[in-house]
Amino acid sequence: MTAEGRLLTVLAVFFVLFYGNRFCHAANSQICLMCNGTVVNGSAVWDFCTSSAGQIDGRCCLQTDNTSGAVHITGLDVSYCNLNVVEDLSEASTALMIDLSFNPISNLSDLVFEGFSQLFYVILPSNLTCPGGNASWEKTEVKGEVRVCEGQINACNQTGHISWDCPQNSLCSPYGPGFFACSCVESFHGYKCLREGEFPIVEVFGILGGSTILVSLVLWVTQRRKAKAM
Repeated sequence: MTAEGRLLTVLAVFFVLFYGNRFCHAANSQICLMCNGTVVNGSAVWDFCTSSAGQIDGRCCLQTDNTSGAVHITGLDVSYCNLNVVEDLSEASTALMIDLSFNPISNLSDLVFEGFSQLFYVILPSNLTCPGGNASWEKTEVKGEVRVCEGQINACNQTGHISWDCPQNSLCSPYGPGFFACSCVESFHGYKCLREGEFPIVEVFGILGGSTILVSLVLWVTQRRKAKAM
């Protein structure tokens, strides 16, 4: 089996384990219709989708979550779409594989891939660099007119626990190529996770609810007086 064949097998196993085996169309998935046609037959996304029992929908490979029933985009193929600019792919943030090759794209911001924590394989025009730089990927290489970025590296430290870039009492989690997010550990909350104890949900929402009701009553009384005066 070739290296690409082994990669597709690994992705297919990951796909089935995390997304289940049921089929469903993604409603309002506009990103799947961002250009004409469907996933290119024989492309990397096509091979990945068909080998993992996914469903082709426009330019997307879809899979239904076995637990929640939600439909996820796990592959996006917008190659040969004559795209000059790509600014927002957030609807495909669950994708494992994205193909942007053979488009006249001159610049691609790393912010386009913020939140793509599961992204494993990206194909770009050869003039572009991998999202987050080469340090964000296990392997990068140019193959003819395309650049391949494979195996996203966790942006947090190697232990996967507390990062020096996160404040005390917080944990680091990957948030896309070169990105990470900090979340408070259990029993801590607030600005920089400095407050200890459970978040005062009842008090906060009680105050907000009471304020909303009070403002609504004042506005209602004011409008009633204006109506009577007319």
